[in-house]
Amino acid sequence: MGLFDDLSRFLENRLEEFLRNNPHLELEALLEQLREQEEDTLKLVADLQLQEKRSQEEILATAQEIQRWHIRVQKAKSAGREDLAAAAQEREAALLREGNQRWGHMQGLKERINQSKELLQKIQVRRQEVQAKATEAQTIRAKAQSQQRLETNGWSNSTTSYSSSFDDLEEKFRRWETQDELEKLKRQMGK
Repeated sequence: MGLFDDLSRFLENRLEEFLRNNPHLELEALLEQLREQEEDTLKLVADLQLQEKRSQEEILATAQEIQRWHIRVQKAKSAGREDLAAAAQEREAALLREGNQRWGHMQGLKERINQSKELLQKIQVRRQEVQAKATEAQTIRAKAQSQQRLETNGWSNSTTSYSSSFDDLEEKFRRWETQDELEKLKRQMGK
């Protein structure tokens, strides 16, 4: 296990170093992580809501059983069958306890749903913030690289329609190459 742990630490350190040297990729990685958290939280909310629906159905079924046994208690008492009435009352009381437990469980599910929805909102806000920073960083990086190209090639600062379309193409390739680097890194980390 020591060799595996050492290799794992080495890869994590290399990844951290790579991301420090490429901050735009760090933002992309953070965005991907936030997207995954958002997806997981959406799945959790859906699962909890399904559990809540089942719980409500169980509560309704228990309430119907309580009602049925309550009628039986009344029927047995009016017929003078105290032995049956007492047993039916015990069953009714047990069902009431079960119903209360199910109700408490459902309330707990509702609370978890609310907490999950709050978490989802926080994740979405954070993702929007990171997306804005990534877009801003990408714009700054593109401008810096464009300026560097202009200075090294001795081009004038005036832009033509050709150079602006060139910058758009350059930007598209840069985004694609960045995404490709991130995917390769993910695949390497997954091995």
